[in-house]
Amino acid sequence: MHVSVIIPTLNEAEGIAQVITRVRQAGECQLIVVDGGSSDETLEIAHCHADVVLSSPRGRARQMNVGAQVATGTVLLFLHADTVLPQRFPTLLALALADPEVVGGRFDVRLDASGWPFRMIETMMNFRSRLTRISTGDQAIFVRRETFLAVGGYPEVELMEDLELSRKLKRMGKIACLRTKVVTSARRWQRDGMLKTIVLMWTLRLGHSLGVPPERLKGFYADTR
Repeated sequence: MHVSVIIPTLNEAEGIAQVITRVRQAGECQLIVVDGGSSDETLEIAHCHADVVLSSPRGRARQMNVGAQVATGTVLLFLHADTVLPQRFPTLLALALADPEVVGGRFDVRLDASGWPFRMIETMMNFRSRLTRISTGDQAIFVRRETFLAVGGYPEVELMEDLELSRKLKRMGKIACLRTKVVTSARRWQRDGMLKTIVLMWTLRLGHSLGVPPERLKGFYADTR
């Protein structure tokens, strides 16, 4: 099994070096960075460490699809630029995918901030995902390459591309929910406030489940920030 790690970036110079370093330390894999037009030093840092560095029109789903097109791995792992993978993650993926009925999966998540409110939030996120088998991008979604191609990749929508992909994958086979945790940034919660962020996320999810077009959800998201 060979893993390709695909990281979409946009002005992530502050933290991308740590993320890439952890990927390199964790095990052998192909590392692909797809930049959406950064104006900081993200591209320079990526060129120093990644196997492949690409540029793409802005849009996380579009960027990840561009990376998948050049990936050589039999397994694709999509990693947000503010999320750090656990050590030896390729071994964890191999164990999860040893079951041929498993088409993909995700990790549990831990927020990089101290305090019980953050522990409560991440516990709820992990429980909901385990119950529904629906994953968010913060959880480092991984999928067999052949399955990703079969479902048409990420839908290139403005928001909720991770939820849409998760629903497609559920129809293809089993989803592995790994209890090993990735560590992701709590900056959104800290910047916008916990209550506001929770209300916003649930409002967007409700709108998505009711069929509100992603473009309208994107406008609402922008207006509330």
